[in-house]
Amino acid sequence: MATYDKDFLLSLYRNMVRIRAFEEHAAECFTKGMLAGNIHLSIGQEAAEAGAFAAIEPKDYFTSTHRGHGHAIARGADPKLAMAELFGKATGYCKGKGGSMHIADMKKMNHLGANGIVGAGQPISAGSALASKITEDGSVTVGCFGDGATNEGSFHESLNMAAAWKLPMVWFIENNCYGVSTEIHRITNTPDLASRAAAYGVPYAVVDGTDPIAVYEAMKVAMEHARSGQGPYLVEAKVYRYQGHYCGDPAVYRPKEYMEQALKNDGIMKLGKRLLEAGATQEELDAVKSAAEAEMDEAVKFADESPYPDPATVLDDMYVTDNERCVAR
Repeated sequence: MATYDKDFLLSLYRNMVRIRAFEEHAAECFTKGMLAGNIHLSIGQEAAEAGAFAAIEPKDYFTSTHRGHGHAIARGADPKLAMAELFGKATGYCKGKGGSMHIADMKKMNHLGANGIVGAGQPISAGSALASKITEDGSVTVGCFGDGATNEGSFHESLNMAAAWKLPMVWFIENNCYGVSTEIHRITNTPDLASRAAAYGVPYAVVDGTDPIAVYEAMKVAMEHARSGQGPYLVEAKVYRYQGHYCGDPAVYRPKEYMEQALKNDGIMKLGKRLLEAGATQEELDAVKSAAEAEMDEAVKFADESPYPDPATVLDDMYVTDNERCVAR
């Protein structure tokens, strides 16, 4: 097993703590009626997101989901702009027109967009990978989605095309076992969802999503495979979703054992313990948490004080006219 220095482990820990702090602040704002629309939180899935995005290069692209705040933060999103988007403010990533489920940013993150439609990011990620293959830009597109999306037709259609054309694409499945309120194994007959990739001759890995190092190592292999011209790769991270499907969902459909196991395997707690064993101090870990809390306090303040978009701009930014990666130019 590879060894990692304290600085790398701290960087993962910092991203995980920042993701949770962002989500907890967003939940509090939602409860207070400060947000426009509903939100879907990824609390409990931070280790998978931090580990996965640590393996992605700046030139790479990614798609996200309705539960996508963690992906954006892990990629380097400015929490102020992300929170402002949740508030529907003009200073948000999409100028307040996208909201929680549609954050996108092509300028700095190569973020092709979160999507409120389950599975809709799959063909988008395949299309982006096709553009990279045609333009030979050396980038890989990572498609992030949950367990429920593996039952969509777009999963099979997009994966088949990506495999046939050997596209530089990696799919990252965060399997929290619940598609809204339905336990995934009630509607599938495969213990590991990623094993469906075998039908298309695509390699895959299944990892503990509460261990950011395990996720990072699997994603490194996947990214190298795709970048070297060998085609797509799937990584499935087994995670826990602490909240219900949406903020305010009491999740009464889950057995109590689910959350008992989730809290016992909390990724932040486990990595914190590993850091202490690697020579970090409790003061260092506490400082990371304090800094994250302060950062998200500032993000909420910025979002709350920002203006709403001018109604006259409602039709602005509807179409892109300067997409250099468009293969139909």
